[in-house]
Amino acid sequence: MAIAEALLAASPQSACTAMIDFSGRVSKNPKLDIRAPGKLSLSHLLGWQGYRMLALLLSDVLALKMAWQIAAHFNQFYSPLPPELNWGSWLRLPSLFWLFAAATLLFFAYGGLYSSATQWKNYLRAGKLVSMVYLLSLVMGYFYDPKLDPPRSLFFTAWFGSVVLVIGFRLLTTLILRQFEQSQSPIPVFLIAPGDRLATLSHLLEQQLNFKGQSASHYQVVGAALATTAHTPTTVQTILASKAKEVLVENLPDTALASALYWQLRRHGITLRLLPSSVDMLHRRGLPEIFAGLPTLRVEPRFLSSLEYGLKRSIDVFGALVGVILLSPLFVAVAIASRLSSPGPIFFRQERMGLHGKVFHMWKFRTMVTEAEALQAQLEACNEIKGGVMFKIRHDPRITRFGRFLRSTSIDELPQLFNVLLGQMSLVGPRPLPLRDVERFDTWHHIRHQVLPGITGLWQVSGRSDIADFGDAVRLDLYYIDNWSLNLDLDILVETCRIVLFGKGAY
Repeated sequence: MAIAEALLAASPQSACTAMIDFSGRVSKNPKLDIRAPGKLSLSHLLGWQGYRMLALLLSDVLALKMAWQIAAHFNQFYSPLPPELNWGSWLRLPSLFWLFAAATLLFFAYGGLYSSATQWKNYLRAGKLVSMVYLLSLVMGYFYDPKLDPPRSLFFTAWFGSVVLVIGFRLLTTLILRQFEQSQSPIPVFLIAPGDRLATLSHLLEQQLNFKGQSASHYQVVGAALATTAHTPTTVQTILASKAKEVLVENLPDTALASALYWQLRRHGITLRLLPSSVDMLHRRGLPEIFAGLPTLRVEPRFLSSLEYGLKRSIDVFGALVGVILLSPLFVAVAIASRLSSPGPIFFRQERMGLHGKVFHMWKFRTMVTEAEALQAQLEACNEIKGGVMFKIRHDPRITRFGRFLRSTSIDELPQLFNVLLGQMSLVGPRPLPLRDVERFDTWHHIRHQVLPGITGLWQVSGRSDIADFGDAVRLDLYYIDNWSLNLDLDILVETCRIVLFGKGAY
């Protein structure tokens, strides 16, 4: 209660001065994309969550081992065990059982069955994932050795036994964990809400019971901030300093939900709880859960969630390297044609705004006359983009004949593969814009600089140059940031290839 009252007494002016500079100039580590994994926190591993994860791991390994031993025991009455499938010797490295168990545990970890406060109790999902691993093992075993045919009595017994024992052991482990959970220290919670709601929320956490009948001591308010300053670096640092495990949020501005707040908390393994009025952008991520008598949506980082971003960067480097090698003959052909078609350099290099406001030089094949930038001032009145943030003319007189062909086929963008290799861009992300455009940005437009810019993005596959309102384009970028996943990146890459082949929306 005292925390909320102290915050309410703070002057509005001091809160306003802490507003974030979305260009990233105040970023503590400007080299990091907000989706990049943060440092591993030992407090999470050594605390209650770590003990719970260890207990579930042991439970799953024991259940799988017992299922395989039972299957091996009953199989001896039906058919002999093939030598290739003998997992009885624990000294064999790697043994078939441990390979299978490792695959199962990875599926469980990625699916949130160890870290999530709700998913770890999703017993049916655990059974489905076990079944998926068994089916995948059949497919992989066939391609590894088509003659390898495990006895059906062995396979189905192990499969059925694994599903039953994993679910059964998890039910038993949950029963034990809930008993110990009651004696744990209160969960540190940080509050973010409008000024007139902070005192109310703090009172609810201190006085009311949740649906399990847990007392108010189960939660402890360790800090608070106004919703209008939720996405500032100061607030994020305050949350980290408070050692909060969860952040309860009500009535964030729309831009804040699409900004760095969610990703900053995710990088540090902190759970975000949204009250129903705060679900404009993140509602698809949240899981319904009652929290201190309040209906909330729990948005929690998955265990191994950083694996997706690591794979994204690997795909960027590998894809760009392969692209440069395979397209090198095309690069040479374009260079020769560009020289013959018009005077001037082969490449066009322009300063663009990148990650956290860092300026870099983006490369393209030259498609305009050499004095194009000087002529742009005379053509500003012809700009077709609403608001004038970007500069686009459908029939730009500065574009050369060969340049128009390069633009319609998007070949002019290919040199940006070198920007990807240099770590300045990604294959997929918000397009980096010229400094002339960035100077005309509204404050909320700078949120797109929180992630690595890309050669293509959701904006490009949702209309490309046909989008006439820059605000609509930025909203697509914010949707991409807020709902990012590796699957979304792959989907955008496929759609980009389709659009490029038909030349839709490029000029």
